Amino acid sequence: MKEEALKVIESVLAQGRTALVEYEAKQVLKAYGLPVPEEKLAKTLDEALKYAEEIGYPVAMKLMSPQILHKSDAKVVLLNIKTPEELKEKWEVIHENARKYRPDAEILGVLIAPMLRPGREIIIGVTEDPQFGHAIMFGLGGIFVEVLKDVTFRIIPITERDARKMIQEIKSYPILAGARGEEPADIDAIVQLLLKVSELVDDLRDYIKEMDLNPVFVYERGKGAVVVDARIIVKEPKENRK
Repeated sequence: MKEEALKVIESVLAQGRTALVEYEAKQVLKAYGLPVPEEKLAKTLDEALKYAEEIGYPVAMKLMSPQILHKSDAKVVLLNIKTPEELKEKWEVIHENARKYRPDAEILGVLIAPMLRPGREIIIGVTEDPQFGHAIMFGLGGIFVEVLKDVTFRIIPITERDARKMIQEIKSYPILAGARGEEPADIDAIVQLLLKVSELVDDLRDYIKEMDLNPVFVYERGKGAVVVDARIIVKEPKENRK
């Protein structure tokens, strides 16, 4: 799995980039067994139509460009595309939006993805501290991380006990545990996510600088979780090996 992930990272570095687009970041995550949707990168409209048929409508379209990492700001994420005719129309729209936002943007393709059933949103992040090394962050997404800063950290690598403690110590844990009669979230799936991210970063610590899995949808107990969006920043080649 390390070799597969390194192929993606080395390819990005060879192109003079340190920011992986969502599709590339998910390939790295997939190499370590993290749950990502069955998505395909279409470089032409014909490929997009073919992939949408294979995935099944409705689909989501996300334009991939190294210069457009905040896709919502550029309006290059279009959801709930229901028919081939609509996809043809939106193919033009999404490229036009990219050109308006960043005329010089290099377009790698358009990610064709299934529309996912919403779940409880969590966020998993990784940063590197000069003194302590890589740390993993966990919290609920949306207002809980943006306004309330209800997150928790551990130094990588973590154990299963660490992962379970991280989940339980955030203030919003009752939402995951099943507040007000709601079915509990799949805590075991979150534990596995945290452990796999820890293993990935520990293996690739000479390469990974930052990572954000945001959002991750977590479903009811026993029904798993899926990484909806991901961002990875790798170190400059001169920083790669200590």
